[in-house]
Amino acid sequence: MTGPDVDPAGLLTLADYAAAAEARLDRAVWDFIEGGAGQERTLAANLDAFDRVRLAPRVLAGAGRPDLETKILGRTWAAPVGIAPMAYHTMLAPAGEVSTALAAGRAGLPLVVSTFAGRAFEEIAAAASAPLWLQVYCFQDRSVTRRLIERAEGAGFEALVLTVDAPHLGRRLRDLRNDFRLPTGITPANLDGDGFSSPSGHAATEFDATLDWSVIDWLRSISSLPVLVKGVLTAADARRALVAGVDGIVVSNHGGRQLDGAPATLEVLPEIAMAVAGACPVLVDGGVRCGRDVLASLASGADAVLLGRPVLHGLAVDGETGAARVLGIVTEELTEAMALTGTRSVAVAGPELLGGGTAAERPTEAPSVARPPVQAAAERPGPSGPGLWKDDLHASLSDPVLDTMNFLNEVTYRYPEAVSFAPGRPYDGFFETEQIFECLRRYLDHLKQGGATPEQVRAALFQYGPTSGQIRELIADWLRQDEGIEVSPEAIVVTVGAQEAMLLAVRALISGPEDVLLVSSPCYVGITGVASLLDVALTAVEERPDGFSCADLETAILAERARGRRPRAVYVIPDHSNPSGTTMSEPTRRELLDVAARQDILILEDSPYRLVSPGTQLRTLKALDRDRRVVHLGSLSKTLFPGARVGFAIADQPVLDGSGATGLLADELTKIKSMVTVNTSPVSQAVVAGMLLAADGRASVLNTRTAAYYGDAMRVTLEQLATHFPEVERAALGVRWNEPSGGFFLAVNVPFRADNAALERSAEEFGVIWTPMSYFNPQGGGERSLRLSVSYLTHAQIADGIGRLARFIRAQADA
Repeated sequence: MTGPDVDPAGLLTLADYAAAAEARLDRAVWDFIEGGAGQERTLAANLDAFDRVRLAPRVLAGAGRPDLETKILGRTWAAPVGIAPMAYHTMLAPAGEVSTALAAGRAGLPLVVSTFAGRAFEEIAAAASAPLWLQVYCFQDRSVTRRLIERAEGAGFEALVLTVDAPHLGRRLRDLRNDFRLPTGITPANLDGDGFSSPSGHAATEFDATLDWSVIDWLRSISSLPVLVKGVLTAADARRALVAGVDGIVVSNHGGRQLDGAPATLEVLPEIAMAVAGACPVLVDGGVRCGRDVLASLASGADAVLLGRPVLHGLAVDGETGAARVLGIVTEELTEAMALTGTRSVAVAGPELLGGGTAAERPTEAPSVARPPVQAAAERPGPSGPGLWKDDLHASLSDPVLDTMNFLNEVTYRYPEAVSFAPGRPYDGFFETEQIFECLRRYLDHLKQGGATPEQVRAALFQYGPTSGQIRELIADWLRQDEGIEVSPEAIVVTVGAQEAMLLAVRALISGPEDVLLVSSPCYVGITGVASLLDVALTAVEERPDGFSCADLETAILAERARGRRPRAVYVIPDHSNPSGTTMSEPTRRELLDVAARQDILILEDSPYRLVSPGTQLRTLKALDRDRRVVHLGSLSKTLFPGARVGFAIADQPVLDGSGATGLLADELTKIKSMVTVNTSPVSQAVVAGMLLAADGRASVLNTRTAAYYGDAMRVTLEQLATHFPEVERAALGVRWNEPSGGFFLAVNVPFRADNAALERSAEEFGVIWTPMSYFNPQGGGERSLRLSVSYLTHAQIADGIGRLARFIRAQADA
């Protein structure tokens, strides 16, 4: 290095650090880090696009302190900023990437390590306290790439970032003019052999120029790490990437040579984000020089940005401290930009933030970073009339979880002859049409015997009825007899299925952006969907192979509090859970209640599969609850009458208001329900009540036959799996499954990516349908596992279906 030292205290912006770095560095080294890997005009185009963005200020937005945290591939980042892959940090600081990793850890941000890092992966990992990803170049000799990936994975790296435009690196004009060579002693520490005279020369001789999308499958065959592709610039390629099964996309235009007039990353970002539609994270790399640029990227559709040269500037000026300060400046500026635009969290940053400023202040030709202008009705293709842009609708409508069931229904419709293990609904053979009328008459007779007048009996069927429900006494009596749950009818709200009970409870308990709902993962998609619809932050507590861990829950609670958040409740399905079929042991149930009391949170207990499972069931959390920590979400759909859609919530928690008056949480849920569904259908309630009355209020009596049927269905499924996959073969293939003691579901691990593409092949070529377990992992996971539902099929269909599934698994494993 050359040039004068500077006082870092006087460097307040990224531009300051750039100027200081240029003053300190040898001209050839400066030109190397500034020249980029493509034409010099690429950076200028990116910078110009950001310069022309205008963010719309908002006042009196009541947003509070902005929440910068974001989750990418299941990991929480302190801000939506990562460090982009850049080679040879050792040219700028003696410890090179080790210093960068330390700076990233201080900021709580990830580092993407270049294949051409100047320090060994193991050294970098030892210094890191935030996620590390590996930038991958695919060499002509695939064994070189394999060894790099294996080393990185062994060191604890968490993802692979394949640079897809690398075979066509541009001419580095500055390096050519300077006749630049890497300084003595600067070599790629993780590659065998000597250093290279220039990256572009190395690419020409060593990189594989024949790459196609099959490289994604190859990477998956040698590594279990998620794969992102870096260098996507069109919506068409983004869609191709999704089909190939990538886990993330990096919009970048400076990894390789760009065509003259190629667009800036910010210009193509919206159409790529729209094409991806939330199916995977979208990151953008190139030209970010301040926190405002980060917010503009989020508003244009990115989930996060990768920051490149500014980190090297900080490293050159003051090593680890300089790099950390650069990251701090960006996050401070992002916080300020969010506050000025009334943006309370990065999750809600959308295109409405773009386009602020007066007409005189706006550039004549603004970059197309927002959605296209809405066309007049006459210009729209298709039916006449007004149209809507999806960007104008709630963000949850782009959440993939809301499309999962639609996709399954579409597959089932297209392949009607396939055996489907997808629907988690009761078996049709238990129901007879006349039952409905018998149950209605029984309930009406019950009302008459209780002294109701003819007018009151008529109103009980034809009028709305009380919002909290008109059969709460019967439900309370059933719970007392069958479940040992002693609650007053006033603590019960009758809902439109357990799904509404779930929505009411979450809406009541989560009061602000700092509140967090924890979920046992994998979890039922209904709770994920509710959280998405209500803009509720979810934190997944991953189940261990032996089930739910209260220690992991408590760790997650403490971690959320350390971030300044308030954990409010944890959602669990303790009995024969959907999707995995696992059951929580009684010691774990008691431990969970202790954790809830110690950490002052509530438990949302969802348990619809108890009565349809054979044998004696463990006591519910609510039956064990002595501290009113459990809000029990119940359903009579699985057990009595699916079409009635009758569920309930037990919410006996006391609620105090400012005047000192005390009510019940059930009263608050009833208020919300009055604005959602007004009431639960009185006819549905009457039918369910008639069924309970037929068994003296004991639903367990009505489910003796159904529980035995479902128990047999599970037994047949497990027997068929064991028959079609003998122990030796299943070990060789890597096929495993659990053995639930009841319920509708079990999980099967497979040796391939069990995604939508695999499901389509399974349905089309083998005539069997299942559900990807990835649907049920809100923060990533389950990619090589599938869910089977055994409830809706006959034993003959199960045997046929498992045979088809076995043939599919073998074929897919060999593909």
